Amino acid sequence: MTHEEIIKTVNGFLVEEFEVDESKITSEGNLRETLELDSLDYVDLVVVIESNFGFKVKGEDFLAIHTFKDFYNYCDIKVKEKAVA
Repeated sequence: MTHEEIIKTVNGFLVEEFEVDESKITSEGNLRETLELDSLDYVDLVVVIESNFGFKVKGEDFLAIHTFKDFYNYCDIKVKEKAVA
């Protein structure tokens, strides 16, 4: 899966699951603020990530994720790690 495919997949499930307008999703935008995430939303986000990409997410992984770009890069790394495992 290419980085562009990951971005497209992520944006697709964010729009669907969190009912956010795709035009509000920008690389440098704040993930939490744009999606208006609370603690329960993070649980939903973890479930959606795991079902779409097939890797396990740890809560502490989100400590370093602030922007959508951070989130895309995180998913990209995890998908590649899964592919070589």
